[in-house]
Amino acid sequence: MTYDTLLTRAARRLQAAGSASSRLDAEVLMMHAASVTRAWLYTWGDRELAGVPRARFEALVAARSLGHPVAYLIGEREFWGLRLRVDESTLIPRPDTECLVEALLAKMSHGAGKALDMGTGTGAIALALAAERPTWHVTGVDREVAAVTVAEDNARRLGIANTTFLVSDWFAALEGAIFDVIAANPPYIAADDPHLGQGDVRFEPRSALVANDAGLADLRHLVAAARGHLVAGGWLVLEHGWEQASRVRDLLTRAGYEAVVSETDLGARERLTLGRAPVMRDGQHRPP
Repeated sequence: MTYDTLLTRAARRLQAAGSASSRLDAEVLMMHAASVTRAWLYTWGDRELAGVPRARFEALVAARSLGHPVAYLIGEREFWGLRLRVDESTLIPRPDTECLVEALLAKMSHGAGKALDMGTGTGAIALALAAERPTWHVTGVDREVAAVTVAEDNARRLGIANTTFLVSDWFAALEGAIFDVIAANPPYIAADDPHLGQGDVRFEPRSALVANDAGLADLRHLVAAARGHLVAGGWLVLEHGWEQASRVRDLLTRAGYEAVVSETDLGARERLTLGRAPVMRDGQHRPP
């Protein structure tokens, strides 16, 4: 059976299973199973595929038809132009989070500095920042050992040396450490949110998605704790749910942050909020 025929059959199966990108999914799975490029598929699709590659492809399609994320099936996902290894211990990096990277880079000068990525997962945010600001040092922390292992592997494979990844429950392992910029894409989904039963989210680690207090518990903790780890005038940048922007702005304002503002994601929804640690006239921190 030819590549073209197998792809058409697979796309139909995935569409029937509810995939909104059935043809693309089929092509990505085929490229992985047969170790070919998309250009090769378009050029030589009339050739036959058999043996182990075909069996591997059909197994991947079967798993995808059950809803398993493509990124987990092929073990990688591109983010900010970086090809990252992913597995079931990490969230799958999403395009909307690139808006968080853009907001952070706008606050990171082209001189030297220190940045912190909280709940780093694959290391996506930390590695994107480090790649764009090679004179900065970027630390990524995650409480899951498996996630830190993935992030470290990604840094090695990509040759991004200006990073450090640590196992830490938020700031627990960072006593005394001070940063110019702190970023976080924390758990912010309420436990009863119906979206947890839909799409790729069904297969991602629940601990990286769900927070108490209607999804605000970890955001509340980060807002309070980050003040003690930011330089005067340093920035805290948080990703959150699109319905949480006003609550997060209120948390930051009440905690004494200045210049608090929310920015939008690719869908024009308020999905990230920034706040600046205040500076007194003598250049020192105001007390948290």
